[in-house]
Amino acid sequence: MSPNRKKYRKTYAGSISRRDFSKSLVASAFAFNFFPKSTFGANSRLQVASIGIGGKGFSDVRGIAGAGGHIVALCDVHDKRRVKKGNKDHTLNFPKAKFFRDFRKMLESMDSEIDAVSISTPDHTHFHPARMAIMMGKHVYCQKPLTHSIWEARELRLLARKHKVRTQMGNQAHAGEPIRRAVEYIRSGLLGRVKEVHCWTNRPIWAQGMKSRPAGQKIEKGLDWDLWLGPAPETPYSSKYLPFSWRGWWDYGTGALGDMGCHIMDMPYWALDLGDPISVSASSRGNSEYAGPNASVVTYKFPRGPYSDALKFHWYDGDDRPDKSVYQESGLTQQQLSKQFESIIVGDRGKLYFQRGGMNWKTTPSDLLKDWKKPIKSIPRVKNEDQEWVDACLGKSGEALSRFEYSGRLTETVLLGNLAIRLNKKVDWNGRNLSSTNSPGAASLIKRAYRKGWEV
Repeated sequence: MSPNRKKYRKTYAGSISRRDFSKSLVASAFAFNFFPKSTFGANSRLQVASIGIGGKGFSDVRGIAGAGGHIVALCDVHDKRRVKKGNKDHTLNFPKAKFFRDFRKMLESMDSEIDAVSISTPDHTHFHPARMAIMMGKHVYCQKPLTHSIWEARELRLLARKHKVRTQMGNQAHAGEPIRRAVEYIRSGLLGRVKEVHCWTNRPIWAQGMKSRPAGQKIEKGLDWDLWLGPAPETPYSSKYLPFSWRGWWDYGTGALGDMGCHIMDMPYWALDLGDPISVSASSRGNSEYAGPNASVVTYKFPRGPYSDALKFHWYDGDDRPDKSVYQESGLTQQQLSKQFESIIVGDRGKLYFQRGGMNWKTTPSDLLKDWKKPIKSIPRVKNEDQEWVDACLGKSGEALSRFEYSGRLTETVLLGNLAIRLNKKVDWNGRNLSSTNSPGAASLIKRAYRKGWEV
C-alpha cells in the first residue's frame, strides 16, 4: 500500500482547491521519496485503479489483471459501464472493485488503497488524471497518444521523472519482438546511415474533415457529459462525438496521426535515437477549424544523429502513400505495399520494409538481411506491455521501455505534425523551449486552454 497522505479537499463542481492540492502534493512527494513503490518486492500485489473502461479500456483492464495487477477500482463517465451482459455487478468480472464516475473522487477517497492507475479515455482527458496520479506518487499506464497537446507530453515526462514513478504508454508493439529486433538490426548498421523514413496508415476510418459542429442532442441516458468533456470547451452533446468518432474532432482527438503515429513511427524513432525535429511541414485535404483532415502528408526534418544523416521523416495517412520511386525496386504495387508493410527505412546500404505485427520483412537488396551478421539481442524481451509495466511497478524488473521518458518525446514529435497541419505552414521548431521560431501564433495549440474548473 502507499503511505498515508493528506486527502484532497473538494470545491465546486468536483474540482480541487489548488492551494489544498499543492499542500497535499508536498506531503505526498515527501512520503513517496521515502517509500517508493518500486521496492514493494516480488510477492506484493499491485493495487490498480482503471480510468476509462469501455472499448480499448476494457481490454486494458483485462490485460493488467492478467499480468497480476489487482483491480481495486473502475472509473467511467457512463453508467452503462457498470453492467455487462450476464454480470450482476458493474465490475467487468471484478466484483470487489469500486465504481466511480469522477477520477478525482476515486483518487481522493481511495488514495491509500491505490498504487497505480491505468488511463484509457479519449485523448483530451489523458493529461489530468495522469498528472494527478503522478503527483500523488502513483505509477501510471496511459494509452497513446500520451496526451492531447505537446506541452502536456513534456509536462508528464518531467513529472514522472521528478516523482520517480513507473510509467508506460500504450503503444503495444513497442514490447514485441518485431520492433525490438528491428531496432537491434538498424543500430548494428544493417542499412548503413539512414537518410529517409516513410510511414503510413489507412486511417482515418472515422469521420474527419467536418466544417462545423453537429447540432446538439438530448444527452444519452447514464452519460455524465460534463465529465466526459472534462477540460475541453463546453459544447452540446451529440452522438457524432461518441462512442468512437471523437478521434476526428480537434477538441477531443488528435486525428489519424495522433491515433497511429505513436504505433507506426515508434520503431524508426527509437532505432535512430531521434530527439526533437528542427522543422515540420504538412499538406492536407479537408482540415478545418473543428476537425482533422481526410488525408495528410507530414515531413519532419531531424539533424544528423548517431544512426542517421540529416533525416527526412515522412508520414502519410488517408489515401496518401510514398511516391512510387521510393519502393519501385521492391517489385511491390502500392496495394501490396499498403497491405503488407507500414514503413520503409532508407539507408545508404539499402532499404527495410517493416511491419510491426510480424517478422516477414523485406529488404532491397533482397539478400541484405541474409548476408548480415545477426546482432546480439541487447534489448530486454518481455511477455507483453502489461506484464512489462506491472513488473516494473512491483520492482521485479527495470523500467518499462515505453515509459514517459521515451514516449513523452515520441508523442511531442507526433503531435508536432498536427501543429503543422493546423497552422498550414512549415513550422521551425525549438524543442528545448517548446516553441516555433517562425509561428508565434502556435502557442495556443502547443499548450491548450482548459475549461473553468480544470485549469492547471
